[in-house]
Amino acid sequence: MTHSVLLDTSFFIRLLNDEDPLHQNARDYFKYFLEQDIVIKTSTITIAEYCVGGSIDDLPLRNIQILPFNLDHAKRTGEFARAIFDEKKTSLEDLKPRAIIPNDSKLFAQSDTDKSVLYFVTSDSRSLNTFKLLSSRIKPSFEIIDINTPYNQTFGVLDLK
Repeated sequence: MTHSVLLDTSFFIRLLNDEDPLHQNARDYFKYFLEQDIVIKTSTITIAEYCVGGSIDDLPLRNIQILPFNLDHAKRTGEFARAIFDEKKTSLEDLKPRAIIPNDSKLFAQSDTDKSVLYFVTSDSRSLNTFKLLSSRIKPSFEIIDINTPYNQTFGVLDLK
């Protein structure tokens, strides 16, 4: 099976802004994934989030597979969101008239449903905290990579530049 990663909006924000303190880390991860033939994916949800403040033309889409949100993802999102709401001690009454499902839950569900996805790659502390809440109830099939940690530390690679 080919291995892949799912990149979130915060990753692209860092990758595409050379003034960002995490820009180099994002570049290094992107380069590492390409060199290791790890398939790079992003969600249509991530693209929508990015387009709030940026242009789709900025995204390096020729190197990325786009993962549309589908029915299997929706079903798993409900399970993930329920676990997260339970951990936050949110009652069903608090969710009426309807629950607003955080995008993190949707992206995590996509990562979990796509068995090739080994890692969800982010720098967003809210995503990291949400993943911790989720993991206390459900064991997702993927891990989180926080790009605050350089790629060579994450993967145990000697950086001999």
